[in-house]
Amino acid sequence: MKIALVSEHASPLAVAGGVDSGGQNIYVANVARQLAKSGYHVDVFTRRDRSLLPLVSRLEGIRVVNVPAGPPVQLPKEVLLPYMEEFAQFMIDFFRKEPTPYHVLHANFFMSGLVGMRIKDALGTPLVTTFHALGRVRRIHQGASDGFPDERFDIEDALVRESDAVIAECPQDEADLVSLYGADPQRIDIVPCGFDSAEFEPMNKVHAREQLNWPQDRFIVLQLGRMVPRKGIDNVVRGIGICNHALNEEAYLYVIGGNSDEANEIATPEIGRLRGIARERGVADRVNFLGRRGRQGLKIFYNAADVFVTTPWYEPFGITPLEAMACGTPVIGAAVGGICYSVVHGETGLLVPPRDPVALADALATLKRDPGLSRGMGAAGLERARAMFTWYGVAQSLAHVYARVAGAVLPTVAEAPNTSVSGGEARRAAIGGAGA
Repeated sequence: MKIALVSEHASPLAVAGGVDSGGQNIYVANVARQLAKSGYHVDVFTRRDRSLLPLVSRLEGIRVVNVPAGPPVQLPKEVLLPYMEEFAQFMIDFFRKEPTPYHVLHANFFMSGLVGMRIKDALGTPLVTTFHALGRVRRIHQGASDGFPDERFDIEDALVRESDAVIAECPQDEADLVSLYGADPQRIDIVPCGFDSAEFEPMNKVHAREQLNWPQDRFIVLQLGRMVPRKGIDNVVRGIGICNHALNEEAYLYVIGGNSDEANEIATPEIGRLRGIARERGVADRVNFLGRRGRQGLKIFYNAADVFVTTPWYEPFGITPLEAMACGTPVIGAAVGGICYSVVHGETGLLVPPRDPVALADALATLKRDPGLSRGMGAAGLERARAMFTWYGVAQSLAHVYARVAGAVLPTVAEAPNTSVSGGEARRAAIGGAGA
């Protein structure tokens, strides 16, 4: 099969951690990579955001087509909608020039979905859509700070109607599609995000801290992700303050993310806001901002931490909890969206309400006071991640959706090592894993 992945603002070539570089970049890169390893021809179409980028880049057996749509500079995704007609026309012309046709187009995000609908109308290419975030859910949580126009809702409504299949990333995502968009549950497949077992695995904590020059005797909390308000990092800073001062449990927070390799308030204004909160809460000396980090070194940070924390206001899925679990690190997460699916409360970690620093502080103190409980949750999280959330299993579940909508026969693929999720019907494999 020949597959076109469309990801208008989230390129697989980008470094994750910036304002518009995060889970979707990682998702597209890993899905494309796994499909290519399994013998599929995969092209990723993303907007050219640098003038020196070639039309076609190569990435581990994948073609990345840098689509000329709008100015070749980095722009916030909220202003890209006017360029999508240009994006679509380029892709239609590109498709027509290809010696062999694309069997399936997989759109990621609603603007890519708009492009996908234009291509489907022009060429008849079957369309699969993953929203990654739903506009109506975003508006509920962000209100006036949501920078997308109301036109987004109409586009998403059309996509729910016209896509040959819609991918929900967790049961909450499916419920939102049904309740807020009137989606037909029979046309929804639940396929989660994943992690790469060759990239994330447990290692000795002492050795990990030695490599980072972190003190061995500290209780260290790690937060990693995009530096935007909805990720709730301010909640984590406040929780650290309560843990240290009200609960008398010494804890240190290390934060990875931003638009530069060094923590820079000019490049990443959110860091300045968070540092102000840390000063107000009396923990400026216990909150450390590390800036952006390449993925090749993230395993060390996950393993060096005592606990990984992520408390966003809402989260369609959330890849970082899986990466922490894959390293055997317990997770404290907000009880929202996909985090409720990946983290089993009381077993692989703890779930707390979003925007509730008191509950977060109590959860941190619980794990600090009971190292045995923390180790047990880390081990259970590792088992769950390997059983249910490998990128190999995700790609195989998607491949079955592609085959169904394209009416094609799946190619025979070699079993990847260190995975427990089989090919099989997408919904069963995605929700229950191979042994469910």
